Amino acid sequence: MPRWLRRLWSSATGRFGLIAVAVIAVVAIIAQFWTPFDPREADVRGRWAAPGWPHLLGTDGTGRDILSLIMAGTRTTAFVSIGAGIVATIVGIALAALGALTFRWMRETVAVLVDILIAFPVLIIAMMISSVWGGSLWVVIWAVGIGFGVNIARVTRPELRRVQRSDFVLAGRASGLTAAQNLVRHLLPNVAPVFIVQLSWSMAVAVLAEAGLSYLGFGASVTEPSWGILLSDLQRYISIHPLSVIWPGLAITITVLALNLLGDALREATDPTLQHRSAETHTPVVVA
Repeated sequence: MPRWLRRLWSSATGRFGLIAVAVIAVVAIIAQFWTPFDPREADVRGRWAAPGWPHLLGTDGTGRDILSLIMAGTRTTAFVSIGAGIVATIVGIALAALGALTFRWMRETVAVLVDILIAFPVLIIAMMISSVWGGSLWVVIWAVGIGFGVNIARVTRPELRRVQRSDFVLAGRASGLTAAQNLVRHLLPNVAPVFIVQLSWSMAVAVLAEAGLSYLGFGASVTEPSWGILLSDLQRYISIHPLSVIWPGLAITITVLALNLLGDALREATDPTLQHRSAETHTPVVVA
């Protein structure tokens, strides 16, 4: 087992985040092929059934199985969070590299561009795009991915500039490494802890953005399973059937919390400076 994975597993928050994210991923894969009931199948005679057998979490106002709806919604959540994470990674690394490793005029241009883009809230951008091109999961993915890619670039760019002046980077350049090779071998691994936190945050916000935009009617279409749409449907009856609203809200909360905790734990497990400080803190002092 790699050392960083052992350190991650030894942390309580890292353990919770890793297990929760793994469970969510497994449920998303299973839901691709099987759910206890058809999420789109309505059964008027069985509507608002209490949690029990065979509907473990009960049914909604049309008789659809809530557990099946949440499992199917996990696929949408995983698709959006992974897609937004990939877009944010590409945009963030590209802007950070252009803003730290290129000519001065390019660095200044990228800095101004990042400052302009970061002024626009991600959710507002997504709602504006949705109002023009219609609501879809791709709108959420691109809006959140580009928005948090800019955030990643803003945080990572000064770190790249700092690491670029390090002795090992200068030595690599003197040995004949190209700028791209230096970026892959030395720069990116040393800014990975900062990047991981921002990436996990962007994926967590993607989950919230998809649920929030779908709740407002700007995200997933009504034919696609979504935790936000399910929450919007059930909250109308919260005073009559309050228990049914808990399940999609709990799924969103656990997913966002797990992604944030996993990101923080990964930063601590992979950051060499934090490990060095921890070793110094726990070194016993021997008094003669």
